[in-house]
Amino acid sequence: MTKILALDTSTDACSVALACDGVITEEFAVIPREHTKRLLPMVDQILSAQGISLADLDAIAFGRGPGSFTGLRICLGVVQGLAFGADLPVIPVSTLAAMAAGAYRLLSIEVNKPLLVALDARMEEIYWGLYQHSTESGVIALADEHVMAPDLVEEKLQAIEKGHELPLTGIGPGWHYPAMQALQTEVVHLDFYPHAYDIAALASRAFARGETVDALDAEPVYLRDKVSWKKRQRIRDRSADH
Repeated sequence: MTKILALDTSTDACSVALACDGVITEEFAVIPREHTKRLLPMVDQILSAQGISLADLDAIAFGRGPGSFTGLRICLGVVQGLAFGADLPVIPVSTLAAMAAGAYRLLSIEVNKPLLVALDARMEEIYWGLYQHSTESGVIALADEHVMAPDLVEEKLQAIEKGHELPLTGIGPGWHYPAMQALQTEVVHLDFYPHAYDIAALASRAFARGETVDALDAEPVYLRDKVSWKKRQRIRDRSADH
């Protein structure tokens, strides 16, 4: 049976899960700014508890974003180090998709209800995605992932084929913006984070489909690459002027 280790530090939450012979166990904690300190001990703890070594694994999965720039880099660095050392393939999993899967699993949401998952992207923007439950794949995306100002989301939803399936269920801290709260919703769950449990579950399905990458090729998904580049360029330009 497949054995997959899953890690996530894309938000204030830090979690590690192990899918082993169809059973998933998880270590989860909301520990802002302690990911570097806690992630590897959590990995050691969950592997030791199951009597499993890295060499016994089939793959390592991780929350590939979108999310905190620092958190995504921390997670990918650890994943690549572990995967290189044990010669294991890697499975990137969308943070937003994992949150949707977790919401269906933990919040008793009807499977026919679409979920709009939103994370605060700072700079008065949110990362968001629209998802539907799927028996075959766990969740399916009804639209591309986006980063944008909250007041632009409603217009974007109207252009999405599935956008007529309102009211939506809102998931994640990105819903704290007034423009998001003005959307037609049944309920909003603000205090909700991605879980490595759901990353492991989605990764198990992806592994069965052969959807793995080499550790060297694994990359985070920021959604904001161009904005970040421009910001770094402005910093370099200011430094050159002095």
